[in-house]
Amino acid sequence: MDHTELTKIIEGLLLAAQRSLDINQIESIFDNENVPLEELNAASANLFLQAHKPSRKDIYSAIQSIKLNCENHSFELKETASGYRLQIRDELSFWISRLWEEKPKKYSRAFLETLSLIAYKQPVTRGEIEEIRGVSVSSDTIRGLMERDWIKIVGNKDVPGRPALYSTTKNFLSYFNLKDLKELPVLEDIKDIAQIKPELVPDDIAETKEIN
Repeated sequence: MDHTELTKIIEGLLLAAQRSLDINQIESIFDNENVPLEELNAASANLFLQAHKPSRKDIYSAIQSIKLNCENHSFELKETASGYRLQIRDELSFWISRLWEEKPKKYSRAFLETLSLIAYKQPVTRGEIEEIRGVSVSSDTIRGLMERDWIKIVGNKDVPGRPALYSTTKNFLSYFNLKDLKELPVLEDIKDIAQIKPELVPDDIAETKEIN
């Protein structure tokens, strides 16, 4: 399998997946074990048998080619904590959003403040979040974050009552286009989340960010 063909296959995989794929997932596509050759037509089966499984180095090289090929297009290859994905460039999000009648859901200030504190202070307990915010954190907020798979329980703090410790997930990083937590903006206050995913931010937070 030459470089051009491999690049096309991986690009097709990323387009079809509509989510991040890591190297292991991409590599597994080329495994020839348990492939039902009898279900393929003769031409497809012959091509499959003749193809050599690409090395991991070849796969990385193809990914780099895809990234370079995207430079003059409206989409880009983005590396996140969950792998690689093809996506529309952020600067075009306003125009693309006009395709949809339903506007992106905007979350409450309490929801985003809780998420931000977990992201920046993790691992952190619910009580510690409440102490910083000065108000209680509702069970619905925690449940909503966990249902979106943005936070998870990673243990219990060794204090009376052994409260749960919360941290963010890989899905959180991927959703916000982050490879790791080091890419989070420097925290000043909750308004910084507008730098990452502004369409999620309530108008009162977004407007304050613009004024400042």
